[in-house]
Amino acid sequence: MKRFVCAILCLIALVFWSSCREDFVFSPSSVNLSFSKDTVYLDTVFSNIGSSTYTLKVYNKSNKDILIPSIKLSDGPNSNYRMNVDGLIGNSTYTGREFENIEILARDSMYIFIETTIDILSLVENETRFLYTDAIEFENSTGIQKVELVTLVKDAVFIYPNRDAGGIIETLDFDIDGDGISDETSIRGRFLEDSELNFTNEKPYVIYGYAAVGNGKTLNINPGARIHFHADSGLLITNNASLHVNGMPSLDSELLENEVIFEGDRLEPFYQDISGQWQAIWLYNGSVNNIVNHATIKNGTIGVLCDGDEQDPSKFQITNSQVYNHSNFGILGRATSIIAENIVINNCGLSSFAGTFGGNYNIVHSTIANYWSSSFRQFPALLLNNFIVDAENTVTTNPLSTASFTNCIIYGNNNPELLIEKENSEDLNFKFTNSLIYFDDLNGNFSSAEYDFDNSTIYENVIFNYDPQFVDQNNNRLNIPVGSPAQGVGIVYGNLNKDITNTIRNQPPDIGAYNAVEYED
Repeated sequence: MKRFVCAILCLIALVFWSSCREDFVFSPSSVNLSFSKDTVYLDTVFSNIGSSTYTLKVYNKSNKDILIPSIKLSDGPNSNYRMNVDGLIGNSTYTGREFENIEILARDSMYIFIETTIDILSLVENETRFLYTDAIEFENSTGIQKVELVTLVKDAVFIYPNRDAGGIIETLDFDIDGDGISDETSIRGRFLEDSELNFTNEKPYVIYGYAAVGNGKTLNINPGARIHFHADSGLLITNNASLHVNGMPSLDSELLENEVIFEGDRLEPFYQDISGQWQAIWLYNGSVNNIVNHATIKNGTIGVLCDGDEQDPSKFQITNSQVYNHSNFGILGRATSIIAENIVINNCGLSSFAGTFGGNYNIVHSTIANYWSSSFRQFPALLLNNFIVDAENTVTTNPLSTASFTNCIIYGNNNPELLIEKENSEDLNFKFTNSLIYFDDLNGNFSSAEYDFDNSTIYENVIFNYDPQFVDQNNNRLNIPVGSPAQGVGIVYGNLNKDITNTIRNQPPDIGAYNAVEYED
């Protein structure tokens, strides 16, 4: 009985207390709101590509529950911005652009989420960069408060596959097996027209799907060009076609004004080092005379995939180039021929450089490193083998005729950073000369016969397990300082007498792609 009386008294007290409070009685605001930002800067976007979502926090610092009669964009229905106010999308007439009677409790806050998609042609024609502005207006009984919105919009040349009347996206047909007959594929994209085979530095290029180079054609890319790939996109160089990336040395090591840069199409700072944003530069079996000079290739799945033509020494030549942040491989060769000098590869989810299914590889003055998280990486910086395994687990072998590494650094945050795999009796010919390799087989897991470490004709003047002391490997600064074990231990070799920064090589030469220089701590 006492419990029942007590409960009745508590209920009466609760009703009395709640009837005296003014909670949840909202009145039109007469107080000024506070904001997390006076101006919301949305990072640079390409024309017609949606931005990331940006956040504005709105505070009611008063002791009253308030009602904001209106929150809207100054340009109203014509605005290129869109908002979501605390999960609301606004009224049906001006969805995402106008909101009415928004409530905020006393000493509470709410979030506004902001996005934009802007057609640069709606701004000013014949320019390449524009500042687009608008404002969010918050109405109260005494006036209007504003938060400015600012976005830099960048024009570009857009290359994308066509759609038919049924909305089906165009796919590429080309001679896959070399029998002279075009084969159907499921690769979305289109072949570049003759008028599109010269990429300039006047505007960036944004590619959707694969931009393909057809039989007998050459894609020339001028110094300073910027190529951006949308998700699941890339370049495809087909039979008898060529890629010529004609970058030049840059005066500014940050701007890289003459470098050709391949990356994703998200320009926000968050994406600047995110891997897997696009697929690959694919040098297909049958493509010829592919040349890449002074390029940066970053943030894809595979930086360069080079297939076939192992007896053609001009198949793929890459010099003075950087390959970073790829979710699988930096450079993947399959039964092919690759000549590389002054290249730097780092941060790849599998191997930085992989010469698989045999082939011929001649790598000089290059830094092949991998500082991808060692907890999630099962492959070394450098992988060499003479076989391939298909989807049915069938193993096919092919000779590794040549794998020559001279004046190279092969290092990373895993051990070992070199893996050599051999199947059957196929040839596996490799040689390391005046190079630094991280391979410390502490547990004896690797066959000495397979690697033949005691053979001085295979490992000539090789340094094992000395840290090259990279300046900042996590941010892809693989320069070496004076005093590095890689300093002055190279030999005069190769076609270039300058390092990747276009500086005359030290004598005796330092190994890797960079000269050793003085760095302050």
